[in-house]
Amino acid sequence: MRVVIVDGYTDEPAGLGVPPYLGIYPRYAYGAVKKAVKNAGVFYLTIDDLRATFEGERGVATKNKTPNFPKTRKVLETADIIVYIGGLHTPGKYLSAVPSQVVEVVKFLKPFEGVKILGGPAFMGSAHQGGVRITSQELFLAQEVFDHIVYGDLEAFLFDYLNNPKDADPFRFRDYNELRDYAIIGANVVRQFPDFPDFVIVEIETQRGCPKAMGIGGCSFCTEPVRYRTVEDRPIEDVVAEVKALYDLGVRNFRVGRQSCIFSYMATPNGRVPIPNPEAIERLFAGIRSVAPEVKTLHVDNANPAVIANYPKESIRIAKALIKYGTPGNVVAFGLESADPKVAKLNNLNATAEEAYEATRILNDVGGKRGHNGMPWLLPGINIIFGLPGETKKSYELTFQFLKRLLNDGLMVRRINIRQVVVFPGTPLWNMRDKVKTEKHKRLVQHYKHKIRHEIDLPMLKRVVPVGTILRDVRAEVFEDGLTYGRQIGSYPLIVGMPKQVPLNRFYNVLIVGHGFRSITGLPAPINVNQESVRVLQYLPGVGKRNSVRIISSRPLRTIDEFFRIVGEDKREILERVIEV
Repeated sequence: MRVVIVDGYTDEPAGLGVPPYLGIYPRYAYGAVKKAVKNAGVFYLTIDDLRATFEGERGVATKNKTPNFPKTRKVLETADIIVYIGGLHTPGKYLSAVPSQVVEVVKFLKPFEGVKILGGPAFMGSAHQGGVRITSQELFLAQEVFDHIVYGDLEAFLFDYLNNPKDADPFRFRDYNELRDYAIIGANVVRQFPDFPDFVIVEIETQRGCPKAMGIGGCSFCTEPVRYRTVEDRPIEDVVAEVKALYDLGVRNFRVGRQSCIFSYMATPNGRVPIPNPEAIERLFAGIRSVAPEVKTLHVDNANPAVIANYPKESIRIAKALIKYGTPGNVVAFGLESADPKVAKLNNLNATAEEAYEATRILNDVGGKRGHNGMPWLLPGINIIFGLPGETKKSYELTFQFLKRLLNDGLMVRRINIRQVVVFPGTPLWNMRDKVKTEKHKRLVQHYKHKIRHEIDLPMLKRVVPVGTILRDVRAEVFEDGLTYGRQIGSYPLIVGMPKQVPLNRFYNVLIVGHGFRSITGLPAPINVNQESVRVLQYLPGVGKRNSVRIISSRPLRTIDEFFRIVGEDKREILERVIEV
């Protein structure tokens, strides 16, 4: 039995599986196959392996990578079962990997004879940009090529199918008791991940479903309550056991991200705002660190700001636990979506603007201190969605003023994610799709996106990572147009552009020297002033082109003091840590 898992990469409201993230679906699928047929040969491929094999190139973002399996075609030709995993529900900007859609993968897989199975969230469709309405075209195309489309849990279907194909139900969901073995066995697939072990961060599931949705219904646009109509918390011991299995294999980066709200893990249902359970979260993260003592990254993802604002005492305790057991640079994404109360009510959004403000203030108080990797320990991110029913020009202005208030009050937000709404079948928004205003308000959307990027993002970024900050362990990923792009491994890491070519897939300590709207400019440190070009030297804070030329003409400099005699002693405080001769 030969099974091939093709990872098309997934991005959905409560889970990320775009490299360097390894999502839950490939791991669980691998575990289900190996539990059902112990001696099965299971091969993990990525969509980039297929692109490289059948298109002859990997694209800008992946051209510097080698294929996972150089003999991809042969692996697919000899496969008894080909499993494709995909689904893009919350499209964003990606650096070193780009998710696929069914329309792309079918042209690769159609010629092969193995039984083809479609899994993951792709059955609902994919969107590479916002402001669109998902149609049934992708599903029709999938039905032409795939023998089975799984609407429930892929791992449950695979286990049943390999035991008795006639008993396999594509709509069946498993519970966490069933998942336990799949998750432990499936950890082994990480060894086939192209960037294993140094450059992979594994997404860990703790909960499925949305606690708020169980109380008063979900947000109008969200696909999470469509797929999971109840809330189930994964047992602490199961999470810890999976982390241990991955850690023992060599994984050192984890994100406990597969949940709608980490502050609601094992919470008590309470209508709109569940009551948090800090004891359970402390046990969870203490357990993780007990089996992963030398973890390099331990981050989280989503949080409902209404929970933090309404239960500050419990939430502060949770935040302190995330700092105690986690690592710096951690981000919790707040689903505000709109600061307009009318839009919030019509779309049943998570939190009010006041709740989001209070939650931001609380996290700044607890997590605003800078950690050893150069980033603040724990900050919020703000999610904004444009195009929701009920929006007017006033709505955009209210959201902008909310963000402006955060800035003016000295608070920090790690990132502001602005998306245009995507309308998926089965969501409440589908029934209001005629009220979606993405086209009508297109100019307004562009105006306020520009306004937020220029007037909020830029000064906020300068506050979060001021010039002179040293970010540690920045992985160089892509070289393009004279710039090397890199980022730390973690939740929502900052993209750093380095104005020189450096070897890729290595970690660097980077001195921050400038800011864009959503990214920063940095120089790998230490900086040898006797070897760097004028182009690099002029980026040093306060040095500029004129002093760079003077440095070049004075080489070789024999001491650091010679350097500061040229550029001025006022630069010493920032530069002395990173300059060498």
